Formats: sequence, C-alpha cells, structure tokens
Amino acid sequence: MGNSYAGQLRTTRFEEVLHNSIEASLRSNTVVPRPVFSQLYLETEQPLAHDGRTENDDEDEEVGSESNSPPLPYQMKPPPEGCCTTDGFCQAGRDLRLSSLGSDPSDVPPGFMLVGVRCPSLPETLLVCAVDRRFLPDERGHNALLGFSGNCMGCGEKGFRYFTEFSHHINLKLSTQPKKQKHLKYHLYRNNQGVLVKGAPICWRGHDGRMRQTGSSLSEGHAVSDEQPPNMALTRPTHTPGSYTAGSAVDPVALPQIADVPHQLTNGNHAAPSITQPPLNQARPGRPSAKGSHANAGPPKKRHKGWSPESSANNLPESTAKTPPSSSALSTLSLSSVFTNGARSETAALLSSLQGSSLTPLSPPGLSVAIPDQLLHTCRLQPVIFKGHGPLPQLTGNANEVLLSSLLRSCYLSSQTLPRVYQHYGPSPIQPLSTEMQILLTVYYLVQLGPDQVPLIEDLEQIFMRSWRESHLSEIRQYQQPQAPASQGRHYGIETTSTLPGLPQHLSLPPQSQQPLTPSQLPWLAQLAASSCGEGVVVLGEKIGSLAQGLQQMFSRLMEGRLENTNYVVVIVTTPGQETQSCVVVTGKHQCRALAESMYSPKEGLKEINQQLSTGIAQELIHYCNSQQDGDLDSLLDSATVDSSEPSPLSSSPESAEERSLKTTHSPKDTNSPKDSHTQCSKDLPSPKERVSSPKDTCSEYSVEWREVRPIQLAVARKLLSHVCAIADSSTQNLDLGSFDRVSFLILVPSSEVTFQQTVLHLWNSGVLQELGGLDQECVSQREAERFVVKMDQSAQARLDSLTQEAQSNSYTLYILVHDHAHCDINSLCLCLLFSASHSSSDSGLGLVDQLLNSRQVRDAPNILILHVTSFPFALQTQYTRISPYNEIHWPSAFSNDMDLYHEKTRYFGVSELLETTRSGSSLPLMRHDSSFESMASALEERFSKLHSAVIRTTVLIQHYCVALMAASGRIDSSHNLHKHTSVETLEIVQSLLTASQQCPAHHGHMVLLRIPSLALAAWAHRRLSRVRRQLGLEESFEIILGNPNQALNIGQSFTDQIKTWLKIQDADWVPQTYLELEALPCILILSGAEPLGESLPRSLKYCDLRVISCSYLQRTTLEQELGLAAYLVRAESRPPHNPAPGSDLLESDAEKLSSTDNEEEEGRENRDSPLSSSQQVQSCPDSGALDPFPAQSTTSPNVSQKGTMDATQPPSQSQTQLQPQPLSFPYPQATIHQPQVQSYSQAQPISQLQPQPQIQSQSLSQTNSQTYTQTLPLHQSLAQMQIPPPQTQPHPPAQSRRQHPKSTSSGSLSPRASSPHQGCSWARGVSRPPSVLLPRALYDIITASDSSGLPRCSSFLPHMSVAWASSFRPLLSKMMTCTEQSLYYRQWTVPRSSHMDSSNRTEGRSDNFHPRRLLLSGPPQVGKTGAYLHFLGILSRMLIRLMEVDIYDEEDINYSAQAEGVLYHPPNASWPNPDIMRTMPFDYTIHDAKYDDISSVYCPGFTPSFEGNPVRQEDVYLRRRTARIKLSKYAAYNTYHHCEQCHQYLGFNPRYQMYETTLHAFTFTHLLLGEEIQLYFIIPKSKEHYFSFSQPGGQLESMRLPLTSDWTPDCIKSPIFTPTTGRHEHGLFNLYHAMDGASHLHILVVKEYEMAVYKKYWPNHIMLVLPTVFNGAGIGAAHFLIKELSYHNLELERSRRLEGGAPTGDVWPFIILADDSCVMWNAVELDARNGSVEHAVSLKQILQHMEACPDLAHYGLCGIRKWSSRGLTGNEQREPFSRGLLHDFLLLNVDRSQNVQYDQNRFTCHDVDFTLRLHSAGLLVCGFNSFSVMKKQIAIGGYRTFIIKTKTTDVPTSVGPSQYICAPDSKHLFLATPAQLLLEKYLQHTRQKLFPLSTKNYTHPVLSVDCYLNLGPEVTVCFVSSRPHSVNISTTGLLFSGLLLCFVDSFVTPGFLKKFTFLKGATLCVISADRSSLRQTVGRLELEEEWRFRLSDEFQTANAKEDRPLFFLTGKHI
Repeated sequence: MGNSYAGQLRTTRFEEVLHNSIEASLRSNTVVPRPVFSQLYLETEQPLAHDGRTENDDEDEEVGSESNSPPLPYQMKPPPEGCCTTDGFCQAGRDLRLSSLGSDPSDVPPGFMLVGVRCPSLPETLLVCAVDRRFLPDERGHNALLGFSGNCMGCGEKGFRYFTEFSHHINLKLSTQPKKQKHLKYHLYRNNQGVLVKGAPICWRGHDGRMRQTGSSLSEGHAVSDEQPPNMALTRPTHTPGSYTAGSAVDPVALPQIADVPHQLTNGNHAAPSITQPPLNQARPGRPSAKGSHANAGPPKKRHKGWSPESSANNLPESTAKTPPSSSALSTLSLSSVFTNGARSETAALLSSLQGSSLTPLSPPGLSVAIPDQLLHTCRLQPVIFKGHGPLPQLTGNANEVLLSSLLRSCYLSSQTLPRVYQHYGPSPIQPLSTEMQILLTVYYLVQLGPDQVPLIEDLEQIFMRSWRESHLSEIRQYQQPQAPASQGRHYGIETTSTLPGLPQHLSLPPQSQQPLTPSQLPWLAQLAASSCGEGVVVLGEKIGSLAQGLQQMFSRLMEGRLENTNYVVVIVTTPGQETQSCVVVTGKHQCRALAESMYSPKEGLKEINQQLSTGIAQELIHYCNSQQDGDLDSLLDSATVDSSEPSPLSSSPESAEERSLKTTHSPKDTNSPKDSHTQCSKDLPSPKERVSSPKDTCSEYSVEWREVRPIQLAVARKLLSHVCAIADSSTQNLDLGSFDRVSFLILVPSSEVTFQQTVLHLWNSGVLQELGGLDQECVSQREAERFVVKMDQSAQARLDSLTQEAQSNSYTLYILVHDHAHCDINSLCLCLLFSASHSSSDSGLGLVDQLLNSRQVRDAPNILILHVTSFPFALQTQYTRISPYNEIHWPSAFSNDMDLYHEKTRYFGVSELLETTRSGSSLPLMRHDSSFESMASALEERFSKLHSAVIRTTVLIQHYCVALMAASGRIDSSHNLHKHTSVETLEIVQSLLTASQQCPAHHGHMVLLRIPSLALAAWAHRRLSRVRRQLGLEESFEIILGNPNQALNIGQSFTDQIKTWLKIQDADWVPQTYLELEALPCILILSGAEPLGESLPRSLKYCDLRVISCSYLQRTTLEQELGLAAYLVRAESRPPHNPAPGSDLLESDAEKLSSTDNEEEEGRENRDSPLSSSQQVQSCPDSGALDPFPAQSTTSPNVSQKGTMDATQPPSQSQTQLQPQPLSFPYPQATIHQPQVQSYSQAQPISQLQPQPQIQSQSLSQTNSQTYTQTLPLHQSLAQMQIPPPQTQPHPPAQSRRQHPKSTSSGSLSPRASSPHQGCSWARGVSRPPSVLLPRALYDIITASDSSGLPRCSSFLPHMSVAWASSFRPLLSKMMTCTEQSLYYRQWTVPRSSHMDSSNRTEGRSDNFHPRRLLLSGPPQVGKTGAYLHFLGILSRMLIRLMEVDIYDEEDINYSAQAEGVLYHPPNASWPNPDIMRTMPFDYTIHDAKYDDISSVYCPGFTPSFEGNPVRQEDVYLRRRTARIKLSKYAAYNTYHHCEQCHQYLGFNPRYQMYETTLHAFTFTHLLLGEEIQLYFIIPKSKEHYFSFSQPGGQLESMRLPLTSDWTPDCIKSPIFTPTTGRHEHGLFNLYHAMDGASHLHILVVKEYEMAVYKKYWPNHIMLVLPTVFNGAGIGAAHFLIKELSYHNLELERSRRLEGGAPTGDVWPFIILADDSCVMWNAVELDARNGSVEHAVSLKQILQHMEACPDLAHYGLCGIRKWSSRGLTGNEQREPFSRGLLHDFLLLNVDRSQNVQYDQNRFTCHDVDFTLRLHSAGLLVCGFNSFSVMKKQIAIGGYRTFIIKTKTTDVPTSVGPSQYICAPDSKHLFLATPAQLLLEKYLQHTRQKLFPLSTKNYTHPVLSVDCYLNLGPEVTVCFVSSRPHSVNISTTGLLFSGLLLCFVDSFVTPGFLKKFTFLKGATLCVISADRSSLRQTVGRLELEEEWRFRLSDEFQTANAKEDRPLFFLTGKHI
C-alpha cells in the first residue's frame, strides 16, 4: 500500500535521532526544542543554500528514475455491496464536490484543514476532504509526516489512517497505487463571501516540481499547468495552508498572503526568499528555468533515500541587467544590506543594459510598461521601483534610467512567514499580517518620513512586527512563556508598551484582529493617510486595474512635472476576485540618489567615484565651487602668495593642478617651498629649527602615556589566561598546557602599514619579546619585532606556512595566533576565488583569514591557539560560528560597579558617551552635524545629479577648509567676506588648529582627523589643502598628512625634528611610522580607505570630521567603526564619583550590565550635568573657542526662531534645546563649548544669515584672548559685556544670567590671565577632553534616534554586511543586555551569508561546530586591547615556565666548621669510596641539614655551635623555608598532573591491560618487636606481577623477586624503591619514568590503610604496600621500620627460593632505597679543569647505577647523597667527595648488614638522626656520596610532618599550648586525641628550659641520652651513647653532663653503665616509660635514687586518655 511504511522505525536511525534530540535540547536556546519523532518523520531543517542552484537540481536523478519506470499496476478492491460508487460521492452516498459543498458550513476538527482532491474521472472537479495538517507539507514543501489521517466531509466518517483506504471511500477509482502526493492537490479556503474556493497548490516536493518543469513558455516566466488559472500562476494564494479552522473568527481577507515558494529554515529560524529567481549558473540572465519558479520539497519517496540539506536553494537573483550575485539570506531587509562585497541582496545598480526579456519572469503575458525617453534628463532623477505584492510588469525602453529593488518584497515575505514555533502544534489563531495591512502600514511609514529622510527597511520591518505582536499578544505569550528559558525571558519577550520606530503616535494601528481590513477599503484608507503630508506621498489606487497601468500613470505624472514635490508613489491594485497587488516608486531626488548609491557595494561605490574622477566628470563641480567666492578662489590665493614675483602654477592655465590631478588616483608628495615660510600668520611661530634649538621652549606638561600598561589591561589579560586554563582543565583534552615549555606567537593585522607599525611599536614597548626570550633588548633593534607581526596580504601565506611547519616540529611550544581586528576580513575563500576568477581585478587580501586560520593544518594542530581580537565581534557571533560562547572574553564595562576595583587613572569615552552628550542638554554635544555644510552639499547634489554624493560632499568640504584657512590666516582682505563661503564648524576647526600651537612654548598642537573613504578623493584633498597651505605661507604651522592604508606615513622633515625633540629621540634616521607618534603635532590627518583598519589615534585628536563618510551602508559594525575613531581615554579625575556616566552597553563591547536607567538620565538633565562633568564646575570658558565663535549671532536668536523653518522630523524638545543660549558652564575646564544654534537653521536658509556680523571674526586671529584654559577660537575681549536678549523659546533663565556674567563666577584658579603670546599648553588641556565629532545629517539623525527599547537605532541594524537576520520575528535587543547576552542574541538570530567564512562551518547532526582552541576578545575601539593581549602573552609564558618550574628547598648546610674541612681523605675525582679510608675518617655527629636547624645538636668534641644562628621556629616552619624556583629538567619526577605521551603506559594506560586491573595480595610475617603476627597487603597491577613470585599463577604471594648481586643490565635498577607517603595522592612525586630515563625499576608506594583507595585511584599502575590498621595514626618511623623489616624478611625468603633453585644464598641483592615523596630532581658534580666543580642535572638511573656499581658496596650499612643547595659548591671547592655522617631523605640501605638495628617504630620526628646514630654506634659504615645531590620540592600539602593536635572532645583543631601536652597522673585534664609519642616529642622540644635548665645554651655540658636521640630544642645539646656492648661511642672522659635522658631503656642499661658518667650538681634526670609500673621498676633497677632526688609531684603523663595508652615520665635532680 502507498503508505504502508508509515510509522516504521529503523533502530539505528531512531537511536541516532533520540541521541541528537537529547543533545540538542541541552544545548538549544530556541523557544521550543523539536520532539524526537518530529525529527524522525519531518525533513531535516534546511540550511541556507549558498550555491545559487534551484531546489530541484539535486532531484533530477530521483525524478528521472521514477518517471522512467512504468507505473505500478494497481487493482482496486471491489467496494462493499450496497455502497455508492458514483464519482464525486463517497461510499455513503454523500456529495463531496467543491461546487456542491462550497456554500455549506463545514465542521473541521482542530488540527485539520480542508483539501481539494483531484478525481481522475472528473478532471474539472475537486473533492473536499479534511486532512490532519501534520501530514501535509508547509509552504516550503517540508515537514510533512509520513502517512495519512483524514476525515470524509460528506458523511462525516473520521479516522482514516491510510490514504489507500480513504481513496476507496471517496471513490477515486485509481489505476495506479494511491498516493497522497499525487491526489491531494489544493488548499481550500473561504473567500470574502464565505464561499469555499480553490487555493494554492499543495507544495508536494518533486510532484509539483516535476509538473511545473513541463511548462514550455519560458518567456512568460512561469509554467501554467492545466488546472492552474493563469492569474494565479505566480501570485500569492490568499491563504496559508492550515491557517484557519471552521470555528475561526478571523476573516479570510485579513489572512496573510504567503508565496507558494519553499522558504528555507535554519535552526528553526526563518530566511525569506525572493520569488521566481533564476539560478546563478544560467547562461542568459533573462531566461530563467521554469523549475526555479516553483521548487517544492516534500518527504522522500523511498524510505531508504533521503535528501541532502544542500539540495535546495533559494534567494536567486531577479533578472536585471546589472544584478550582482545573490546572497543567501534575503531576510536582512535593510538599505544597509543591499550589497555584500558585490554579492548583496537582489537589487539593480544603475541598470545599463536591460534586455526586453529581463523582467519577463515576473510579468504576466501581454503586460508591459514603456519607460519614457529622456526620463533622467527631464526629471534629473532615476526613479527606484520597489517590488511589492504581485508580479511587476515588464519594463521596456531605456531601462538604464530606472532602478529595481526587491527589498520591500523580501520584507513583506519575511514578515508574512510565521516562525515554526507557531506552526507545529496544532491549529493556531496566530496569523501573519494581511497584504492589505502591510500596504497600509507601508503608507503610514512613508507619510511620516521627513523630506530629507531615506526609508529604512529595518524600520518598516519593525513596524510590521510590532503590529503583528499587538494583534496576537495573548497567543504569542501563550507560546513563548512555557518554552522561553528564564534567562532569556526578559531579553526576548514581546515589547508592548514601546513606540514603533518611525511610526507617529497619532497614527494608531487599525485593530486588525477585531475588524479586518478589506481590499476595497485599502485605497481610500491609504489615500486618507497620505493626505496628511500633502504631496509628499501619492497613492494611485482608484481606477487602477493593474500595476502596469499604475506605473504608466506614474511615469506620465513624473514627465509632466506633477510629482515635483512628491517623494513616493504607492501603486495599489485591488481588482475584485484577484489578489491585492502593489509597488512603491521613489521619486524624491534626495531619496533616489541615496537609494541608488546604497545599491553599490562599498567597493563598487569607491570604484564609481574613481571612475568619475578619472574621466573628468567632476571638473564642472570644481569650477563651480571655485567661482562661488567673491572673485575666483585661485586668484584670491594667488594674491595672497608671499612672493608675488613667483608665477603661480595655477594662474597660467584655466585648469588648475588640482583639477588635472582629479583624473589621477595617486598622491604626489607635497613639495614644501622654503620661500613661503615667512608669512604674516607665522610671525609668532619660530621656524622648526629655531623651535628645536631653543632650550627654553619646552613644555613641562607634555607626556606620552600610550606605553603604560593600565590595571584594567592586566585584568583582561588574566581573564584571557583563565579561559586558556579552562580549556586545558576541561575533560576534552584539547589543550595540554603541561606539555609546553615555551610560548611563541604571531600577530595578524589588517593590510595597513600604520596598523602594522603601531602593533610592532606596542609589541616592542611591552617587553613581551624580552620576557619570552625572543630578543635581547640591549643588542637588537625594534625592527626585530616585525618578525612577530604579519600584515594580512599575500605575504602572510608564506609566514603562516612556516609557522605551521614549525609548530609540527616543535610540539613543546605553544603557538598563539593573534588575529587582531578580526572583523576586517571574514570573507569566504571559496567565494573570493570565484570572484577573482570572474573579475580580472579583485582584492588580493580577501579570504586570507579563511584560507590561513581555518585551514586544516592550523585547525588540527594541538599546539596552535587562535585569539580573535576585535571591537566589533558581531560578524563572528552567528549560528555557524567557530567560537564557543564560553570562549568569549568581553572587556569590563565602564558602567559596572567593578570598575573601581581596577584603580584606573583613565576612563573610556566611547560611542555611548558620545551619544549621551547629545542628550544631556547642558552643553554643546561632542557629536553633532553641520547644517550649513549640509545645505550647500544638498544644493549641489540637486545641481549635479549625475555625480556621486561623496565627490560632491568632499569637494564642498575641502572648499570649506580652503576658505577657512584663507579667512583664518588673515592674509585675505576682509572685504571678500569669506566667512559666508564656509561653515561655522569648519572655521572653528581651522582657527583652533592654527592658534593652538601658539599657546604652548614647545608649540604643541592638536590633530584634526578628516575621514575620506575614497583614496582618490583623499589624494586630491591632500594636494588641494597642501597647495592652499603653501600659498598662505602656513607650511610651518601645521602638517597635512595623507593616511593611505597601503603606504607608510610621510611627514615633513621639520615636523619630524619637532617630534624627535619632544620624544627625546637621538636616532638621526628615526621617522614617525604611527599616528600615535604624532602626539601633540598640529596637523590635519586625511584618513582614507573603505574602512578604518585599526589605526590608533593620538590623544591630541581634537576634531573628528566624518562629514563625508557614506550614509548608504547602515550596519552596526560600519557605523561603530567610524564613530570608534573618536573613542578616547579621559583622565579619571575628571569624572565625579557621584555621577557615573550613563550610557549603553550595546554600543561598546562591555561585559557587565549597565547602571544607567531612564531616571538617571532625567536626573542628569535636571542637574544640567553632562556625562563629562568634573567635580569642579567651571562657569567661565576661558579659552578662545569656549563660547560661540560668532557671538553676535546670539542676538539673532529671536529672528531665527521666526525665519528659520523647523526640521520636520525634529522633536520639539530638541529644537528648544538647540535654540536656547547655552550656559557658560562646561563640565571640563579644558573643554570647548560650541553654539548649537547653527543646527536649528533650515537648510534652505541663506548662508549669509548665519554670519550677521563677520567683522568680529576678522579680529579673531590678530588678537589673542585674555581668557584661558580651552583650545579653540579666540573670542572678542568684550564678549563678557555683551547683553544677549532672551529668545522666545528660552526655558532656563538661570542659564542666561550665567551667560551674561561669565567671569563673575569663575573660580580663582581659572581666573582670566593677562594677554600673552603663550597661554599654556593647549595640548595639555585638551587631553582631558574627548574629540568633537562631526557627522552627516542623515547619520546623525539615525544614530541619535532611539528604538522602542530605548537603544540607539543603529544598534538594531544588521550587525555586518556578511550576515543576515535569521527571522523577521526576532525580538529587539534589550537595553540592559550584557555583552554575553548580546553574543547569545546574535548567535541565535543571525546567519552568515555565503560570502562569510563561517557559512561552511556546519556539520549535519551537530548542534555546534566550535573550534576548541579559538578565543574571542572583544572590547570597544581604542580601549587598549592590544596592550591586554600582549600582556596576556607575557603572563601565559610566565605560567608555562611556572608550570615547568618548581620551588626547590635551597638552604645552605648548617654547622660547618672551617677547621674540619682541611683534610682530604679521597682524591677529588674518586668515583667510589674506599672502605678502609672511610673507617679512618671520624664520624661527623654534626647535623648539617637546614631543615633540622631547630633541633638539638649532637655533641661532638671540638665543635662549638652558634646558638644565635638558629632562631626558634614555629610548627609551620617548613612552609617558610628558603626556596629557589628551578626549571624542571628532563629527568624530573612528576606528580599526577603530568601526563605526556611517553608516560601513558607508565601511568597505567597500557593497551594490554585494563587501567584498574589490579589484584590485592595479603602477606603475613612476624616480628619480635611487634609482638604478634601482622598482615600486610600488596596492591599489584597486572602489568607488574612479574616482580613477584607466587605459589602458582594467581595464587598466594610468596615474595618479591630480588636480583643477584652479579646481575647487571644497562637498563635496569636492582634496588627496590620504597616511598612512604601520606596525604599526597595528587602532589607526591611518584612518576619516576623521566627520572629513571625509561629504565626498568621496582617502585612501591607505602600508604596507610585509610588512604589506600584514593592512592589507587590516582596511581592505578603503581605497586602499593598497605600498612596495617594499627599504623593509621603512626608516624614516619613506623613506615620505615616496617619497610626495613619486611625487606629483610623478603631477603630471607628470596635466599631460600634461590637455594631451592641451586643458587648461592649470599648472592641475593640486599639493598633497598628509601626515598622521600618530594624528591624531584638529582644532580651530579663534575670536576672541570677550567671551571672547577660543575653541577648539572642527571637522571636517577645514572646515580643509582653508579652507586650500585660501587665495588665494595656490601661493606656499607647505609649510603646516601647530600641535599642540593645553590651555594653548596661555592663555599668550599675542595669538599671531600665522600663523607661519614648523618644522612637524610634519599637512602640506600643494606638490610642485611643493618639487620640488628631497627628504626624506632614509635617516632614521629628526627627518626633518621636517631637511626643513623644507632647504626654508626653498631659499627656499620655510613657513606655519603657528596658528588650527587637531591633536590626536594616544596609541597605544602600532606606529608609526615603535618601534625594536627586536637582535643578529644571535638574534631576541630584547637589552639593547645605545649604545657597542655602533659598532666599529672590521675588528674582531671583536657585529654588530647593525639598519639602519646607525638605529644611527648613535642613537649620535650618546646619545654627545654623548664626541663633541662642547666643545659640551655651550654654546649660543654650536654644532656646524656642513652640508646636514643630525642629533640630537646635547638638550645640544648644531646650527647648520644649506646649501651650495647662493643658499640662505638665518643670519649666522655672529663665531660660533665647537665642532664640524663632515659627513654624506654632495656636490659643493656645497668647501674654500672650509668656510673661511668659524671653529672653537674642540679642536673636533671628524665626517665620515660610506657606505664607507671615500668617507670618505678626502671628507677629501682638502675638504683637512681642513690644519686638523684625525686618528688611525688615530678611524675607526669602525656595528656591521653587511658585507652590511648599515655606515656609516663619522671623527673629528678642530681644530688
């Protein structure tokens, strides 16, 4: 059966989808995650197609294979008896025909929709049925569930589950197998009269597509099928599939008009396509394939045959003559997105060769419109036709003179296509806007536009969205509330109370949901709306039968001049029975020009400008501008030339040099004539040579601060480092920081020479190169730093290739690729290659980032980390981004409360703060526009309609600058009235530039930035200004610099000398290479280039003139890039603490939330405080430009308000603010106050009215002002006495009173000074004031306007040209969003276009495709990101070095006496010790290890210690011991954090064994001292079992195998290594793989029972010896005791095993190694004839093999090595190579010889001193190998020296003093939960003065300690003697002892033994025993009472409870 496979699931597919669904739900931030079964049955979401192919391209195979096979024979089942079989009726006999049921009411269940079924026997009739909408495709042909569910509309029977069954019921009588795709043909809907009529075809993919491919009339643009009426072929059907139900109250007229075109969806978001677009690969653009018109999609026909997401494409370009390649996502519907690098959305740019067939795909047959001849010449404009609803007729005639755009149509489409969230869940009353409502809203929008405003599709789209939301508010909330995550609800909610952008408040939206708008009402409602604006908008709607008729009528009116005052013509066609059609024609001159220029891509726009300049079209404009002055400008300049005898190069020819040079695009260098320097204006200015040579002309205030690293930069660097560490710490193992030992880096910058040099300069000054070891600062020049910076041009390829090769060969180096200004080149390499192949000239730098950074070599290299740095991250935050949101680092917000933590000396002043100055009202805003300039430019734009506006505006601006220079120089006669030929703003800029340097003794000035994007125009402007400067003799006053990104900086020599003097540079060849080095240089910088490329500007920038930047490309990135040039760091002290500057986070890339609210803004206005306000308000503005530069103009204010017309779009409050006189208070004392009255004049105002009294200005330069402390124009001295009448709109009288008396309120420190040539450094005052920004009026209006969320409108623009909005139904950005939330917003709502490098970054089945080692640092422009990431490189390098370094105990040996060092027993180069010589050496009892400098010294005759040298130290003393930071050698021991490839098998990652495959083996042995049989446990990994012998495989553990003494292999260590450890499972150095240099060795960790599990977890491949439970609380003595005794027991077992095997028993290797768990590295000393002793790192293997190879090793009981010290070899070069004394830390123990000497199992401290003394006294040789040393790492965690003394009652450690460690027996005392032995040892250590008062600091009378050594404190000396017979003791003859210590004495101690020793009178006795009875027995047995006096009160016990077995001791005095 046709649907018999419905519902069947393949297991693998189901599991895959289930897994993906769970993963997607965890990661998804969409509103509703898709259910797993929907994913199974529905088609996968289609990503946007980028290849320009139609959807059916990939289906040819499938369609062909099916159509070429014969149809399947099908035999219908016979109907049941008695059933009706009549065609058109169901088996129940009910009529199903549409003609019969059309007027009947229909009961459609929820979720079902009415469908027309085609009956083969009744070809003209449709049968009506109800089908579950889930089993039908949407309008894109997608998302139909397999299977069927339908109801019969005749008899009402329900629940048909198979279409075969249903086809029988409705008597289809088919000859082929029933398929719903073949027979369910049309949607049905009710028209205005309520009659059920046929609607759009159901969009079955493949079937309809195949049907439409049969159409043959390609010229008609569509194929008409036999059952499709011609008038519906390409128009929208009047309903949405499934858009209404039977009970719906929505009138069908108000339902949306959805195109029958498949719309693409990406991640659940919508991208609207344009209709009927031909494929890109078609040969002739005018003949599209018919299959492109209806490319439908549906489920696959066969279960096994799916289809690729790439198989469908849309957004194909309409056929126009000059149509660029189409972009992928046309849902970005703004003028700001007309082009993207030549591949923007479908519009026409200056149609040059439109063919007759070009527009035929959209026109019905027989309809065409003739374009009138000479249209452009007659009307002086090029109309722009916006396609709306319905097909546009064919245009014939000269189509070059008309522009077509489908932006409006795309906007309509995207606004009518509901998001999928409203489609999937059954019937919904939510419907998109109707066609009629869209048209009416469009008219509303056009009506409220000002006469000089250009329509923005973004605004219209927002109006549509707002209207739709208001009409469906409750339903939307119903859908959004349950699904929206809590964190996103407040950001992505629906705004209901805000105002529509651009929609006037008095125009209320029609209540669509209550009273739908009908087509008949539309024309007169539209005309009614248009009537409010006069002739501005004309609606052609009545008596218009077609669009062709309307367009013809519009052209007629246009040619007749009847549309002279009309900006827009809206054509509406509402023919009864047909769909409503519309289009909008733009006829306003200003609007047409702006739209036409916006249709260029930026590069095409610049190309057009170059063409106009090179062909000389602009010459007429130049001549016209020159002739506007009173007398030709050139002739005026010639008259001003100093040397009049020199013929002017410009006067001899009618065409000036500048005009000739307009035909070239290169910039010749300005040749400065030395003769012209002696001019009137520069009399006050000494020549540069004089300036340099004059020592007194220095400025004490000058300082350059751009070299400093600020606290906030350090904080950001640390944030970067923490993110890198987070990547390394994650479980993904994408970055192994522990394996890198150094950092290398490469900084990629845009292709700008200045940016390149600027980055090199920052790099050199940062010291990073010296820190990374790349360069030596003393001997290498700055040029060496250029190796680490690469410009992204063609030369970058070789540098990146060499870096990747270097990275492959140096796996231990971490390479950081810093991609600075990452927004500059995000182009896809593939598209750039295509573009360059089809265009002979293409930008060579495009696509390089994609080619290099996204290459497989860079992407897959585990040691390359990419850091993108940008101020505008939006283009990198799309749905397909490669950067994880967790890897984004945002600059801390200036508005966050955390900023105070950074202690910044400066604060950032960026775009938000600039905007805030436009709202404050208390002073002239720093960002403003120039009305008079706009008026002049507009007038010329109308006169020269064919010229590009950039050419006109640049010409006007440069003319203004030239005239202002002439006027300010004072060299032109004032009768010429030059002021009226320039603007106030320009004159102020020029006068400020000229006068600033005169006010400073060192002639510091400021910079004026002139931004001219076109290189050709910038070069012309440079030549023009240079010529005027030369002729005016101002060559030494200021420099004019051409900032060409492709060229190095070129500065005149005199100015270079000046800068060198200021910067104190001695290098004769030095030249400035960056703009930063131009600090304080008076100059005009002409910055060219399509976009700024990251050039930083000096703090002397005062004016940022952006008046000629393009207004066509309205993306957020583009706008903020230009405004970012004015970003500035202001001194923090100028910000009051109580008034934080409010601003918006969305225009800076800041991380934290803003603190600004509307209330704060209002308070700021009430206080009349600008955000720039200082804590000291200054009432006078004492510098020359502080007040209105034209003071007399203020007197004309009342007249201005009457004569000047208000701008139509200006809000009244703004107008009032602009018209009022400004108060004199400006927040900065240094700041300039300008008069904003200029802005309030109408553009039609005569220019002369702006300067009513120019005579005041003629004095402005000849006279220096008495007022001080700002930096602009000089003012008239009598300004303060001027009386200014209040204007009519004056709302603030106090402001006027302040203005009239400016000096009366000025503070004493700012009082006016006397007139003098130098008024103080203008630069120094200016650095605390951000620059002023001048914008085009159009951009100013856009930027300063706010959208409904309170944000600047530009923030809601498309973020970048290369991305597109995913859906029109997106929420607006929220004002309170942080940068992280902004990022998530863009990641959800933007998709990359095909030209974007991330467009290919999507993998099917994955919700993310992030690169794991890619970071993004974003921050506002000019905030200091370069310094931050350079510091990051430094601290990253330090961290890696720190990871490769350890803190080693570096302590000099103590207690060395000079006389003992004189004798050398062995030659210095002896390899091994000689036993005979060793026996002759005296045993050194002195303790030399510095860790024991707080214990009692051991008495040795002839040695006198210095007690003062060893101060008493506290318990945590080892934490504060001296350490040195040493880099790990290749032979180091490691802890658990180290994991390199070589260590994998060593650590347990052996492929032969499971990681945790270990066995537990019990081992029992008996020892006399233990008193009972004890059981030990060995944990033995499977891989280590060969080291042990078992009774049988897997049986009882018998012994640990030991080698024979005669065995020797070069790669093996014979001695087992035992390491006792506690509390250091993570930090203990148990990884000896590198230390052993890979040698085979047996290493056993000795752990306590309670720590067994955790050690096993961290060290699964290590053998562990688990101590018995009784030792859980024991000290290090117990561990060593058990190791030694177990080893001897094992030695005996091994000898027995060998004996059974026939080997000699004495040959078994008897040595073991006892190693501390903090031994990290080992060193060896070698004797060098030239350098003496040299110590270097060696492997532990080398040391052990050397010691094991000692010929007489068996003679020694104990061997060891010394402890390393950095000063160990410096003091005594001839140290004895072998020593005989105390040994510590790393011991080689002979368990055979030392059998009878045991470690004291009870000891916690000094057990090694005690053991060595007893070993020596037993006559065994002890040898220290001094040529080897061990380095011990400082580990502050765990270890046997960590003792916690706590009370018995609580587990919390409490402060218990040593006096509380003991108590009287049987007394009530606070018992301690601490071992008794530990309490005793600690008590003896700390109470030495009380216990042994005669022994304190008395070396000659030591305390006699018998058979043991106990620490009695550093001031007491202990004399150790052994009571064993034949023991070796020191001679005590004549020695008087001050005390006697008897601890656990055994039977060898007798009364006779004690009588050998003599004691001082009053000497102290201390007897220690395990209990009171043994204590008394000892006293009696030793007859102590004969010589010692005891008291009952002298008996003590440790403070332990009885069950804890306290120790007892008795003290007495010698008689």
